[in-house]
Amino acid sequence: MSIVKVALPVPKRQLFDYLSNGLEVPVGGRVRVSFANRTLVGVVMAHTDDSPWADKLKAVSEVLDEAPVLDEHWLTLARWLADYYLHPIGDVIHTLLPVALRKGASALPQDTECLALTPTGQQHCQDDLRRAPQQWRLIARLKDGPVALHTLREDISSAVIRACRDKGLVETTLQAYAVQSDWHAALTISDKPRPNTEQALAISAITRDLEAYTPVLLEGVTGSGKTEVYLQSIEAILKAGRQVLILVPEIGLTPQTVQRFQRRFGIDVGVLHSNLNDNQRLRVWQQARSGELGIVIGTRSAIFTPLAKPGMIIVDEEHDGSFKQQDGLRYHARDFAVVRAKMEGVPLILGTATPSLETLNNALQGRYQHLTLHARAGVATHTVQQVMDIKDQPLRVGIAPGLIERMRSHFAAGQQVMLFINRRGYAPALLCHHCGHIETCHRCERPFTVHKQLNKIQCHHCSAARPLPRQCGACGNDEIVPKGVGTEQLDAELASIFPHISRVRIDSDSVRGKSTLEEVLAAINEGRHQLLIGTQILSKGHHFPNVTLVVIVDADGALFSADFRAAEHLAQLITQLSGRAGRADKPGEMWLQTHHPGHPLLQDLLHNGYGHFARFALQERKAAGLPPFQYQVLIRAEATDARSPFAFLDELATLLRQQTDFQVLGPVPALMEKRQGRYRVQLLLQSTRRGVIQAWLATNMATFERLPSVRKVRWSIDVDPQDFM
Repeated sequence: MSIVKVALPVPKRQLFDYLSNGLEVPVGGRVRVSFANRTLVGVVMAHTDDSPWADKLKAVSEVLDEAPVLDEHWLTLARWLADYYLHPIGDVIHTLLPVALRKGASALPQDTECLALTPTGQQHCQDDLRRAPQQWRLIARLKDGPVALHTLREDISSAVIRACRDKGLVETTLQAYAVQSDWHAALTISDKPRPNTEQALAISAITRDLEAYTPVLLEGVTGSGKTEVYLQSIEAILKAGRQVLILVPEIGLTPQTVQRFQRRFGIDVGVLHSNLNDNQRLRVWQQARSGELGIVIGTRSAIFTPLAKPGMIIVDEEHDGSFKQQDGLRYHARDFAVVRAKMEGVPLILGTATPSLETLNNALQGRYQHLTLHARAGVATHTVQQVMDIKDQPLRVGIAPGLIERMRSHFAAGQQVMLFINRRGYAPALLCHHCGHIETCHRCERPFTVHKQLNKIQCHHCSAARPLPRQCGACGNDEIVPKGVGTEQLDAELASIFPHISRVRIDSDSVRGKSTLEEVLAAINEGRHQLLIGTQILSKGHHFPNVTLVVIVDADGALFSADFRAAEHLAQLITQLSGRAGRADKPGEMWLQTHHPGHPLLQDLLHNGYGHFARFALQERKAAGLPPFQYQVLIRAEATDARSPFAFLDELATLLRQQTDFQVLGPVPALMEKRQGRYRVQLLLQSTRRGVIQAWLATNMATFERLPSVRKVRWSIDVDPQDFM
């Protein structure tokens, strides 16, 4: 009897047995099976001839792949992810695959749907379509031969294509797919700048051994030319026909990074991020897997992209918190990149101006090679960083009068100014001036944010929204006023202060859509906007050569946070924002408004720099017994009532305290106790040996799942947690 063990996307920490019924089912291939009155797509992990449920087994409904979609290497990585993050193997396998493959789409590249000119279209000239210039643009594109539809749709609308088809000028054809993995033959290296001394030393160190796992922390101040080091380091790898995977933290960084790599090497670059549809993501996955792409650039989940001939992995802005997945499989893309590079025997570059304390500690302990770039590239100079004490100052929309004048002087010189405030919307709260009532989301017990342009109040934790009220919900008085300042209010008020200055607001409300952020960034670099107002999107590695003044409107909230990582994140944010100014031949300055100018964190950061701050912070963490010197696992539980998660974690804590190899802290409410109508409680495990916690949890997981209280809660395990909210 032939039996297959299948990993299914269900919250069970096991494989499921099915009869193969004589079908050829490859290990690593997908099958369609019946599970609990549902049909699911799973991946075969092994074959066996025995099962304790042999007489009750169902048969595989359909075999979807003749060859594995996940080879033995990727199955090994999947098992590592499941063991390390204590996550169900079926859900891990599900996460590794593109969405289209999870739904059962073919893993083989399909024939390409193309658009070609009909004989009528071939005879058309520009005069025939002088009243339809976009249609002529399409016709001109097709004069040299058929073009893939997905390529055309990047810059030609469906309406134009449909109009030409209705006129009989174009027709759809199918082009047989052929694997083209000889991209390195078309490699053309464009002119490259001569690296400065520090860059040259870094490039030499990285390229000394490109055939083995060599982890490198490239710590370079903002504007020091880290991307140029990446470009020159991968040149030899690409010439040898090997592939490079590059991770960036933000979708907005992808276009400028892609363009720079395409210009340098003259080859197609695969792009992976959340704005692509399922078919687009699958196509890049297929091309990378078959060796058709030399470079793949993407955000967090791109780390799961298979490469036919892996040559190097680069994690840009490695410190960024967006590399940590906060639900489902709670992996950290940077940490998995380390494991993957080691297993594949390829160099790894972790680049940043503000290394995370975990990465910096690994470098200081000699686990990573540590390369530094202290000078900015070209003629750019370091930004002058200064603190503005705003106590007792008559602030206008949260900005001190002196800084408004500084902004005015920079505008007069034709330069750009960036204002950072980490609150989107018009105001973070709506207050009744009569009774003091604040309009609050009942599902999260947090104030609604005011969105004046949309005429609504919205909860930024659960997305609940309702029309902007005209009266207080508690007393009925109509004296309700916005409290605090957000990007929308800042934008509106600055319009009256600087009526002739072009402004642009950059936050998640204003840059929605596939190409909006890319278009806004292009407009900024073309000089169409002088005033930039935004949230953390602005801090993530963007190059604005004309920005000479950066103002951080308010950073005081992070100075007194209950999160022990808050100081690190604030220091990284200030340093990154400071680096947006003075990146070309114009000197830059950064002003940080605060009510606590003498705070030790600010003084150390501004006078000694991030490097000194980070090393001192490591000493504090060591003394306090915190990561990276201790390892943590966070167990979360939540339910619609407040008692159930406490009861479950209390039972769990009783079991955990029976051993003495690690600390058990809690259960305690999460920093944000209620969210989306559910009460959230946490239990923290901590030890100097990570493996001790993981091994004990893995051994006792079945016991946890049999606790009486487990049925009343939703619970999860977060290894190496980054967020305690």
